[in-house]
Amino acid sequence: MATPSIDRIEVIAPNLKRRLSGVTATVVRLVPVQAGMIGIAVTGPGLPDSLPHLPLWRLPFLPRDRWRVWHARRNTEMLLGLVLRGVFRRRLKLLFTSASQRKHTGYTRWLIGKMDGVVATSSRTAAYLERPASVVLHGIDTKGFAPPADRAALRARLGLPDAVLVGCYGRIRAQKGTDAFVEAMIRLLPDRPGAVALVMGRATEQHGAFLEDLKARVARAGLGARILFLPEVTVDRMAEWYQVLDLYVAPQRWEGFGLTPLEAMACGVPAVATRVGAFEELIEEGRTGALVPPGDIEALAAATAPYLDDAGLRARAAQAARQRVENGFRIEDEAAALVRIYRGLLAP
Repeated sequence: MATPSIDRIEVIAPNLKRRLSGVTATVVRLVPVQAGMIGIAVTGPGLPDSLPHLPLWRLPFLPRDRWRVWHARRNTEMLLGLVLRGVFRRRLKLLFTSASQRKHTGYTRWLIGKMDGVVATSSRTAAYLERPASVVLHGIDTKGFAPPADRAALRARLGLPDAVLVGCYGRIRAQKGTDAFVEAMIRLLPDRPGAVALVMGRATEQHGAFLEDLKARVARAGLGARILFLPEVTVDRMAEWYQVLDLYVAPQRWEGFGLTPLEAMACGVPAVATRVGAFEELIEEGRTGALVPPGDIEALAAATAPYLDDAGLRARAAQAARQRVENGFRIEDEAAALVRIYRGLLAP
């Protein structure tokens, strides 16, 4: 990784988790865009070589000639920022982004109380905080996530059938509502021979039995050829898997923000989602997709059915979905909003 000149670094974005997560993906998406707006570097393991990087060991020795922003997104990162400032006397303004939609523990509230600024990824998230926060919604790279030039050719290349394709992507577990999606498809697909469902993602070891149970349900329903379980793909290949879809379903039971429907919409795919995370702020019901209560399989199936049945509805919603992202959810907008917050913290 390239190590930028320390005197050019105004913002440090830590990532203290080696395995891929939503937080890590956010850092990877944002920093290259922000680097064109402000001096910024990442620190921590598991990040691409292309990002400007500051080794962890250098942090206690940061020059004290200027203030810098430490932008934490996890408890461990807030704590490290406090240690660097309080023990090593580094000149850091501490900023925390919260994506959690639940009551914080006493420890987390204590950490948040020590921050110089707080960002929430949605209005719903901000409501769980006990102090004011700036709401900055996530954005999407609308060049990388865009409607395909030739959907039929892309499907053929990926070995997918010529059908109405509905997808549900991400970690396979109860929290993500994968079982609700599968059950809805078991109810809908027998009467719709032209539709195929794709479940793509990874089940960690503790959720392995959950995945096997889903596969068994599909087999019992005789839908093994129509509800397909696909392995997780790398981040750089995700766009093409949205581009092949006619409809995306986000059935989460709870969520911090939830990028997948936004990524699908950027690719010109309407989305049916539950009323969790930021989904109510992303999806215009009846225009770019539909919203249903979490865990309600009947409602999920009922909201999905019209999009499987009506090509005209899908086409109108697809166009509106792409327009929605272009008009309000570009990654450049997210990056610029955060840089304005950084500048405010650094102002004398």
